[in-house]
Order: sequence, then structure tokens, then C-alpha cells
Amino acid sequence: MSSITAPRPVEQTRARYPDREGLLDRGGVRIHWESYGAGEPAVLFLPTWSVVHSRVWKMQIPDFARRHQVITFDGRGNGGSDRPTESAAYLEDEFAADALAVMDECRVDRAVVVGVSLGGQRGLILAGEHPERVAGLVLIAPAVRVGVPRPPERTAPGPFDEDLGVDEGWARYNAHSWRRDYPGFLQFFFEQVFTEPHSTKAIEDCIGWALETDPETLITAEGATGMSEERTRELCSRLRCPVLVMHGDEDAIIPHGFGEEVARITGGRLVTDPVTRVLDGA
Repeated sequence: MSSITAPRPVEQTRARYPDREGLLDRGGVRIHWESYGAGEPAVLFLPTWSVVHSRVWKMQIPDFARRHQVITFDGRGNGGSDRPTESAAYLEDEFAADALAVMDECRVDRAVVVGVSLGGQRGLILAGEHPERVAGLVLIAPAVRVGVPRPPERTAPGPFDEDLGVDEGWARYNAHSWRRDYPGFLQFFFEQVFTEPHSTKAIEDCIGWALETDPETLITAEGATGMSEERTRELCSRLRCPVLVMHGDEDAIIPHGFGEEVARITGGRLVTDPVTRVLDGA
């Protein structure tokens, strides 16, 4: 499997630095991980879409690390991890297998697993396929297939790999548009993620992290097939650990109905924030 290793730029100072960090090799793809603090249960914050890396959890890590061992890792495609050049390397099972390898590297047998957006798919695989490793599951605005339609205004107006000749609105979610104006897409996308007033810092941070990867890597990752609705529902139905679903009712990316349905199928608790907080505090 071929991969590209990109140099990581100098980052902002942190409120809390990792106690341990490293690179592990899984199938020829190197994954950068970090471990903070001590205490049980351990908390594993999963990667989301490769447009950002593990610094999206920068507000959560210092607080949780006061009481727990906290583990994060950069999802393949961004940060200090490799950027595979084949779409199959970005399948959801690969991210879940990376998570298990990181837990093993950190000598953590069991953890509370937290995932936002696409991290929801990875969390479901971990909790459903490896229940002995998951003490609890927190899903924040899970991006999963559960039969709930996306509103047309939140959907690209044409196929991802077909040139729509338009670089505005959700038409920007398109391979050709990314190649033409990647920064413009990032500005648009993160303005949809952070719709609250005075979110300029969060938007600025995420754009900076997204610029640590490139449109070709994201296009490659987009070629991976996410979990089917059938598998999503099957995994949800087999969960036995406590499940908490958090979803803002003004989420402009992932319909609130996704979170509602996941909570219903899993028998988990649904917490609805009155405003969008998909990446709260980032």
C-alpha cells in the first residue's frame, strides 16, 4: 500500500501537551497517537473526517486528562499520520482497526469511546465488533446511514466526481471544485459547521488544520464506501454498553434526525443542545 507522509507545520501552543506520543505502523500506514493523563476509565477520542486531525479535541483533552487517561490519534489522511493514496485505505473498518492498535500501543484494554460526525461510524464498529474494549459510547452528531433523508439544501446538487462548473454553496462539495478552490471550500464548509455568532476562532483553527492535508487526499478518502444502512442498524441493535447521543437541533451539516434514530435503535440517551455544537469548543 502506498502512502505519503507530509511534514507537520509548527502548531499553536497547547493548554496541555501529551505525556506520551508516537507513531505505530499498521499495514504500512503510520498512525500518530498521543496519550494524556491517567485514571480509569480511559477515554478515546476518535478521528472524524480527514479534513481535520486530533486537535479538534483540544478543548476537551485538558479537562478530561485531569481525571482520566485520554487517547487521541490523527486519522489517516491528516496531521502526523500517513496519507494513503488508495481509497480502500480509508474504509471505516480501517479507522476502527487503527483505534484498536492505538489502544494496544497505549496498553488500554477498555475505554469510553467518543466520536463526532464520521467518528460515529468508527465508534459503532468498535462497540459492536469489539464490545470487550468499549466501556461506553458517546456519539456526537453521528454521520451514519439510518434512512433519514438529508434536506436538499444540505446536499451537493450533482455527482461528486462530475464537474458542476459551480463553486458556491453545496456545489463546492465536489472533486473538481476542491481542485479549483480548496481554501474556498474550507471557508464555506466550516462556516456551516460553526453557525453561532463569534465562531471566527473555531473556523480559523479548522481551516488551518484542513490545510495540513490536500484536496487529492480528501478526494481519495471520499472514494471509500461508508457503512451501509443495513450494517449501521445491525451494529446499533447489538450494542450492550451505555450509549449517549448528543446532537444540536440547529446542526447545519448532519440532520438532527440522524442522532434521534441512532439513540432510538441503540436504546441510548439523546441530549439535544439548543444550538449547533458539532465540534463544541474547537
